Amino acid sequence: MLSVEKTIPATEAAQIPKQRGESLLETAVRYAEERHWDVFPGTWLEAVGGVQRCSCGDAACGAPGAHPARPDWETQATGSATVARRMWQKQPNASILLPTGRTFDAISVPETAGFLALARMERMELTLGPVTLTPDRRMQFFVLPGASVKVSDLVRKLGWSIGSLDLAALGEGGYVAAPPTRFGSRGAVQWVCRPTPANRWLPDAEELISPLAYACGRDR
Repeated sequence: MLSVEKTIPATEAAQIPKQRGESLLETAVRYAEERHWDVFPGTWLEAVGGVQRCSCGDAACGAPGAHPARPDWETQATGSATVARRMWQKQPNASILLPTGRTFDAISVPETAGFLALARMERMELTLGPVTLTPDRRMQFFVLPGASVKVSDLVRKLGWSIGSLDLAALGEGGYVAAPPTRFGSRGAVQWVCRPTPANRWLPDAEELISPLAYACGRDR
């Protein structure tokens, strides 16, 4: 059966097992060590005149403290816990970003559609991978790599046009922000479904696309 966090705002919901109280550095290392996810440090938040601003220097930054800090971030991403520790030691406040298209892709939908889909998935008894919720009200469902190249066809077969739904697949060249990365003053990325040994094996996009497309269609 699908296991979904009961209370999203709770501190525990933002942590992977045994992670409570750990620094961004230790969390990034654990993602690399325990999940074998590639990680790379992004921007971070700096206090400027009592206001949290993005280290990129753009006062109008759309994702303050939660986007790549350098253009070559794809080559910087690493699955080595040792290298990850070294990178976060240089900037302990850097956000934790995970490149998609490697060990996983992510299907991104609006928060309201995401929770509707989760309820439907539970009734269908679908196996689910980790799922994040961002402060900009997007939910990312982790699926097997390759989703980004076939989601459009899968949606079309269900009778929808991908352009008519607020649904996107993040694959090669994309990334997601991982908990507990913060988006400025808007809050932190949280786990809706935490990474556990039970969901180490990710579902294929084909298994989840029907409830996700249905929920996005209802949410229009």
